[in-house]
Amino acid sequence: MSHPTRRRPSPPLLAALLAAVAVVAQALLIPLFAAPAANLAPRDLPIVVAGPAPGTTELANRLAAAQPGAFEILVRPDAAAAERALHDREAYAAFVVGPAGPVLYTAPAASPTVASLLVQGAAELSGGRPPRVVEVVRADPDDPRGSGFGAGFLPLGMTSVAVAVLLSLLLPGRVARLAGLLAYGVLAGLGAVAVWQGWLGVLPGAYLADAAAVGLFALATAATVAGLGALLGRAGIGLGVLVAFLLGNALGAVNAAPELLPQPWGTVGRWLPIGAGADLIRSTAFFDGAAAARPLGLLAGYAIVGLLLVLVGRAAVIPRHTAR
Repeated sequence: MSHPTRRRPSPPLLAALLAAVAVVAQALLIPLFAAPAANLAPRDLPIVVAGPAPGTTELANRLAAAQPGAFEILVRPDAAAAERALHDREAYAAFVVGPAGPVLYTAPAASPTVASLLVQGAAELSGGRPPRVVEVVRADPDDPRGSGFGAGFLPLGMTSVAVAVLLSLLLPGRVARLAGLLAYGVLAGLGAVAVWQGWLGVLPGAYLADAAAVGLFALATAATVAGLGALLGRAGIGLGVLVAFLLGNALGAVNAAPELLPQPWGTVGRWLPIGAGADLIRSTAFFDGAAAARPLGLLAGYAIVGLLLVLVGRAAVIPRHTAR
């Protein structure tokens, strides 16, 4: 019994449909990337107020009244405790109350954008007078605005996604894909940090520690895409690209801070591979590993789950056609 042939859309209609889909995708991507960048402002941003009790209470009240909801204020007894909080990544900056007025302690290595915003805000609080600023944890002198650090995540994300897609489409064997992902993670870490440190000079820290952090980020991203592809086929690859790359780049706040993005997007971004990768690499490069446990565990989870899905998922994303 013959089956009726299915009519395909005519080429002009198909072209119009593809154009419409592209325009809809464009309309969704523009606000996804532009809206967070256009609405940067402190939202429960952790800062320290340090010094004698009467002065710290007054300053904390002034900060809360000037920008309600902007800051999560941590009180510390003195300047030394404030510096420890910045080194431990408990806060982005500290106002230390002294006889000559508050002194702003900053950690540009955690976020040059936050440090700049707080310097401007402190000047407004003091009637336009520039505050005295002490940089406790400095950004790399060759990259004071953090632009080189942030720009490196786009090619890292792109190559990680590309490797995952190519391995999923070209290698039918699970073990071969697994070996390819692991080899990529090791080589990506060693190669990217060699460029960041040896060539560009914009990433401090111990080479092997930074390479391990970058390699884990690259592996987590690639394994997520490959694992979803092994689980769901081509649709899984598309989902992995959306989660690990598009959403991650839009919400990762690599050049800012999660607390500057509208919520809940800042929080969501920290749980995606790019946001967690930025957190981990900053910790290893600038803070001697402080506050690395959360992003380290998160990236390890992405990598392990992705690799397990590759092992137990389908052997080939594009099924082989049997000969008739």
